[in-house]
Amino acid sequence: MEAEKKPSAVSDVGAWAMNVISSVGIIMANKQLMSTNGYAFSFATTLTGFHFAVTALVGMISNATGLSASKHVPFWELLWFSIVANMSITGMNLSLMLNSVGFYQISKLSMIPVVCILEWILHSKQYSSQVKLSVVVVVIGVGVCTVTDVKVNAKGFICACVAVLSTSLQQISIGSLQKKYSIGSFELLSKTAPIQAGSLLVLGPIIDYYLSNNLILDYKFTTGALFFILLSCSLAVFCNVSQYLCIGRFSAVSFQVLGHMKTVCVLTLGWLLFDSELTMKNIMGMGVAVLGMVIYSWAVEAEKLQPKIIASAKHSLTEEEIRLLKDGLETAPIKDIELGQPKQ
Repeated sequence: MEAEKKPSAVSDVGAWAMNVISSVGIIMANKQLMSTNGYAFSFATTLTGFHFAVTALVGMISNATGLSASKHVPFWELLWFSIVANMSITGMNLSLMLNSVGFYQISKLSMIPVVCILEWILHSKQYSSQVKLSVVVVVIGVGVCTVTDVKVNAKGFICACVAVLSTSLQQISIGSLQKKYSIGSFELLSKTAPIQAGSLLVLGPIIDYYLSNNLILDYKFTTGALFFILLSCSLAVFCNVSQYLCIGRFSAVSFQVLGHMKTVCVLTLGWLLFDSELTMKNIMGMGVAVLGMVIYSWAVEAEKLQPKIIASAKHSLTEEEIRLLKDGLETAPIKDIELGQPKQ
């Protein structure tokens, strides 16, 4: 049992490390690609279409070479999932455009309680008071780090609600589909990526034109821009695969809570690489967020151990009763059936 637990723990850490490193890396690459000081590539939705196109290509090559197996999942479920995922991407982009950065960050933080509520409604999942407390601590910490001005408008509020709800549903659905059809994370991704790639490459330029008033056909692709697009797409493959791996291994809530570690990493790397301001408020917020993540990890482990402790206690009690019963039978005098007297 111990030998089985160690590889599992190592693979869990590996999946999470891949997600953090690839996510932070893609943010840094996209920042260089999209910033005015970089290559001013302002087509975020179309870039996401490129990401899924490369991911779909990798999946097809993997299936063709036999490195991964293809299992059947009904097309309507893949289509529904792809629509929800694309709504998440589009909603996030529109929310970032229409809202202040502060409200955008608050909407992202609200995903944790939304995921909790949806899992309670859809799967009747219950959470301990320790888990709830740790989630509150993480939200407060990340909020202190990231939230500045908070301005709300009607269109931005609607887009933020659509983004939060669709992203939460997407993350819950990944785990549900993997369990329902006993399908691996990469196999599921290779089935959904072509649908998402096709739809985003068709709709992406239209959405990006609405967001930036620029046509991608007018953009001048330099060698440097092409390099960072390819780098972003390569990192996206690892990011997408690791996201499916993590949600398959952890719950959607764990993915959201631990995902805020990426926020801490992005703030730190932004300060180191891009001369972003890092104030005492940011540092205090990061400290509180990390503390909340530690408490959350402890609370989740405590929840996992509790049924085992109860089962172990019941098992020990039963063995004790059996032992006492045996001792009692061995020491008690046995009566002679015919005479009715105890044998000596």
